[in-house]
Amino acid sequence: MGGDMKLWVDADACPGPVRDILLRASQRLRLPIVFVANKTLSLPRSELVSSVRVGSGLDVADQYIAKQAQSGDLAVTQDIPLAALLVPKGVVVLDPRGELFTEDNISERLSVRNFMQELRESGVVTGGPSGFSSQDRQQFAAALDRELARLHKPRP
Repeated sequence: MGGDMKLWVDADACPGPVRDILLRASQRLRLPIVFVANKTLSLPRSELVSSVRVGSGLDVADQYIAKQAQSGDLAVTQDIPLAALLVPKGVVVLDPRGELFTEDNISERLSVRNFMQELRESGVVTGGPSGFSSQDRQQFAAALDRELARLHKPRP
């Protein structure tokens, strides 16, 4: 396998099209992929694909991924606090819209998230991000290809 790199998916809130793109990339590059969720997922049968069902509760899936993912792995999550745990470990983190979380942008993203959460809790802002579009899907696919090409060097 490609340098023991793994793909980690925070699967509870992962859009279907993103899951499909990740599954195809896993098969194409022969990379193990682990879906972590607090519900049972229906996934294709493959020696590369596994899922971990964690207990229900706040951030249980996040904590599992944060503990298991290693430097050189790639994780997909829209959970900014999880990204903030993974980035310093050397895990490449993408959100489902293809945005790369980095040491440079993670603290700002966390601040904005916390601010928006406060606004939502006080009733100033309602609702969350807009629906997942085909443009989002294309941006994610392009970002994933770019990061996998950088991370995954096939062995001679």
